[in-house]
Amino acid sequence: MVNIRPSDLVVRLEKLQSLDPIVNRVREVVQKVLQPQHVRDLLHGVPLGHPLHPLMVQVPLGSWISAAILDVIPGTERAARTLIGVGVLSAAPAAASGYADWSETDPSQQRVGIVHSTANLMAVLLYAASWQQRAAQRSVAGKALSYSGLVVVLAGGFLGGHLSFRQKVGMDHSDDLTSFEGKGWQDLGLLTDFPENQLSQRALEGSSLAVYRRGQKIYVLSDVCSHLAGPLHEGSVADVGGSPCVVCPWHQSTFALDSGGVIRGPATAPQAALKTRIVDGVVQVAAQSES
Repeated sequence: MVNIRPSDLVVRLEKLQSLDPIVNRVREVVQKVLQPQHVRDLLHGVPLGHPLHPLMVQVPLGSWISAAILDVIPGTERAARTLIGVGVLSAAPAAASGYADWSETDPSQQRVGIVHSTANLMAVLLYAASWQQRAAQRSVAGKALSYSGLVVVLAGGFLGGHLSFRQKVGMDHSDDLTSFEGKGWQDLGLLTDFPENQLSQRALEGSSLAVYRRGQKIYVLSDVCSHLAGPLHEGSVADVGGSPCVVCPWHQSTFALDSGGVIRGPATAPQAALKTRIVDGVVQVAAQSES
């Protein structure tokens, strides 16, 4: 007998192409509404250096779970109703950050994400109805609605966990280049081997590196974008504030070439960067910790 786990059903959901028309329409709406780049960066969590959505969801979920506990304790009706209201109101910014991240993911992730968001929307509606019933002194109906909402939001949370831990949305996909630690300076190639003002790719110490040359200056970053593992060497270079930056070809995350710092999301984690120098026409690289 074959045991089918809930995660196996979600894997099937990843491949459900019949969801694509809905996904495409919702993504278009999200991208229009969240048009200003600084707003998108804030919702992605770029200023934090960490995805914002996992932080934001703690408020509604924590409020609703706390309300569920209070509902079995006599005399706590008002406190439970207040917590449910807090959860409903805080769901909007949590959803905004989630949609911002979701709109910059791959198709299989977006299919799971659209069901995840639908479940959470249903939960918000159930909790809003619960708050209304409680305000009208219909406590039995209010409790039934809120417990139904809790079941739905936990199901949505399961899908959110799949997105994070199986599909790796929000995780740092880049190579931290720790293999260069303690190795000192290593030859990467002749300076003349690297075309000027062009990105190129090199492999060293088991790592794929994105290399950019501007005159006598060489920049070297991990080639694997921290957002969703896009190949940076296939991207473009743009000057931001007078400093050269690499733009990922997949979702346009932008990183400073000299430090790997995030200039623009959806990436929130920086790219690992190597120190560089030129000795007798040979480009050498080393870990940042090397002297």
